Amino acid sequence: MHKGRLEAFSDGVIAIIITIMVLELKIPHTDSLEGLAPLWPVLMSYMLSFAYVGIYWNNHHHMLHVVEKINGSVLWANLHFLFWLSLIPFTTAWMGENHFTKWPVALYGVVLIMSAVAYIILATILIKREGKDSKLSRAVGNDRKGKVSVVMYFAAIGMAFVSTAVSLLLYLSVAIIWFIPDRRIEKALTSHEK
Repeated sequence: MHKGRLEAFSDGVIAIIITIMVLELKIPHTDSLEGLAPLWPVLMSYMLSFAYVGIYWNNHHHMLHVVEKINGSVLWANLHFLFWLSLIPFTTAWMGENHFTKWPVALYGVVLIMSAVAYIILATILIKREGKDSKLSRAVGNDRKGKVSVVMYFAAIGMAFVSTAVSLLLYLSVAIIWFIPDRRIEKALTSHEK
């Protein structure tokens, strides 16, 4: 199977996820800047989640760029990944509306860790399909960033019951680690072309 429809479908779902998140930003009933103050938790939640969805979209795009063909296993793994991403707007809104209390912050972490696990599963299936000597396999390597991210998510989920501020800093740290697109795939493509 060709990957074009998978890419188009994934892009559409991710665009809808971002749209749903922005709809949670309610317009204040005043024209003063003070009217924006109560919205800061919702806005901060939105900004963090927008960064996460953007990071996943960017890395998903890079990963699929080096893949030649897909199969049914890839389709299901991609749907599994999109399922977890689709829960980000819910946990984002819950976390913002409740001013970063422990349960919403912990559940936000559960959705982030499951999104990461689903992405790792998708990458693993793609590598298996493409082969161990494929461009994708060489680019991903041992995926240190992915493993470190999962450990940080676990720590953040646990910390949500001790200090939600530390938990949020851990979530932000993972986003910063991934904010710059994963250059391993670009490097693998460049070295392969030479």
